[in-house]
Amino acid sequence: MTTELRNNIQGLTDFYSDLQNGTLPAVSFIKPDSVLDGHPGSSIPILYEAFLKKLVTSVQAQTELYQTTVIFITTDESGGTYDSGYIQPIDFFGDGPRIPLIAVSPYAKPGYIDHTYGDHASLLKFIEANWRLKPLSSRSRDNLPNPSANAGNPYVPANSPALGDLMTMFDFTHPQAGTAAAGVSNGTSSGHN
Repeated sequence: MTTELRNNIQGLTDFYSDLQNGTLPAVSFIKPDSVLDGHPGSSIPILYEAFLKKLVTSVQAQTELYQTTVIFITTDESGGTYDSGYIQPIDFFGDGPRIPLIAVSPYAKPGYIDHTYGDHASLLKFIEANWRLKPLSSRSRDNLPNPSANAGNPYVPANSPALGDLMTMFDFTHPQAGTAAAGVSNGTSSGHN
C-alpha cells in the first residue's frame, strides 16, 4: 500500500491501547502473528485460543463499547480438512471449502447456527449493510445479492451466485449478555498467506 491509508495499519499493542482509551475506530481487523494465528502445522492451538480469549474478554470488559460491538472470529483457510459442503462457482477464482465463523456480540442469536452461504466478502457486506455503504464496485464479490434459501438444501443458494451479509446471525432488537452465533463461510481459494 503506497497511500496515506497505510498509516491506518496498526499493531496489536495499538489496538489494546485504543480499546483502553476508548478510541477504537468503527472497524478493526486483527491478524495474530505466526504462532498465534491458528494455521495448522505452524501455530500452537492453545496459544491461538488464549489469544482469542484475551481479545474477546478485553472488549467485553469495556461494557459501553461492547454494547455496540460485534467480534467476528474466522480463519483464512480450512487447513486442508476435507469438506463435502457445496462450493459455489462464484468467479474465476472459485470459492473454497467451508470454514467456521463465530460472531460474539450482545446481538448474536444465542446458540444459532447460520446456514446462509457466505465467504470472506460477507464481512465486507456486513460492514456495508451496517453503515449503509455501497459495494466497492459492480464486479466485486460484495456486490453479489444475499442468498435465497433453497428449500431442499439451505447451503445452496437458489439465486447463485450469492453471498450473505451475516445479518441473519443477529437480533438487533433483543441484546443478550455475552452471546455468540456460529456460521460457516466458504473461504476463497486464492491462496491467502
